[in-house]
Amino acid sequence: MDGLRTERLLLRRWQPSDAEPFAELNGDPDVMRHMVATMTRQQSDQLIATIERGFEVDGFGLWAVEVRATDEPVPAGTFVGFVGLARVPFEAGFTPAVEVGWRLSRQAWHRGYATEAARRAIAFGFTEAGLDEIVSFTIPANEASQAVMQRLGMVPDGTFEHPRLMDGHPKRTHVLYRLDRATWEAQQAGDAPSRA
Repeated sequence: MDGLRTERLLLRRWQPSDAEPFAELNGDPDVMRHMVATMTRQQSDQLIATIERGFEVDGFGLWAVEVRATDEPVPAGTFVGFVGLARVPFEAGFTPAVEVGWRLSRQAWHRGYATEAARRAIAFGFTEAGLDEIVSFTIPANEASQAVMQRLGMVPDGTFEHPRLMDGHPKRTHVLYRLDRATWEAQQAGDAPSRA
């Protein structure tokens, strides 16, 4: 597969040239402020390898996002992060599950890229990957990502304690959003609100 295209973006497999800007993104405290910590170059490279293994196993993953429109303030061909689908790698009350997630560089913020790319990833998940449900989650303070989840038509479903973070960790509590295929199909047909 050559990748997924949207009006302004290309969601594609990872390339060696992505490693350096991805490491810069993962080392940016502003980008990572809702995560547990920033990442070293080694950790960032390891994440790319893990993502690529997921593509080989599942046929989907966290696609590298490249701006392809020439009329954008961000130059065409620029790598800006990832958006895509991934199996949730821990056990919780809602797993096994596949999540839609994103991580974009600051230059890509406030342009609607996350919503645009995640909509395409969700469509792939339901129509080509045969998924029945897609989830997403973040910490309560991450209101920007929750706004994206709502624009995607996802429905909040309470909170859970992230099992990989110890009791008392300030980021252990996460909010959970869900979207099932029937609801998504109704939204596409105009039979349900898309929360746009």
